[in-house]
Amino acid sequence: MRAAAIMLVFTVALWLFEGVDVASGELVEQAGALRPRDTSGLGGVLTAPLLHDDWTHLAANTLPFLLFGFLAMSGGIGQWIAVTATIWVISGVGIWLLSPYPVIGASSIVFGWFLFLLVRGFYARNGRQILLAVVLFLFWGSLLWGVLPSDPMVSWQGHLFGAVGGIVAASWVAKADRRARPTLGA
Repeated sequence: MRAAAIMLVFTVALWLFEGVDVASGELVEQAGALRPRDTSGLGGVLTAPLLHDDWTHLAANTLPFLLFGFLAMSGGIGQWIAVTATIWVISGVGIWLLSPYPVIGASSIVFGWFLFLLVRGFYARNGRQILLAVVLFLFWGSLLWGVLPSDPMVSWQGHLFGAVGGIVAASWVAKADRRARPTLGA
């Protein structure tokens, strides 16, 4: 229940940010965009995932944001914060280094959570997590095409580095879980 409440509050915050952005004439969006290879745009690593181009952009991210974020919390709130921070930073730095234009939107986080959920079970050797990955892949697998350049208005770099962040986070979580497990005969 707590995970659902956190994701609902987080999602409502995204919608409120978009409302403030629209009311400001998109000044919030302009100030918070991640501007590649410009040191003044580094703050966008933190703010860009919270902002969207318009209501349609935000609406497209909302359902997967809620679902994947909620599912990513299955390891606990602390783990979710670490996973999200890893995805956030890796995707932000990747965008900053490689994108040819300013970027906004939560899809880098969405892709990160998605890939975290897809690979976590394999790293952890956990049957339930692998089953979840298979189900998610069957329903949402076509999202993976988003890591390839296709539409000049879509940041494939954000999708790609979000995915990389999710894979890195899954690896770290699995290693931490293995270290935390007691060994037989110890």
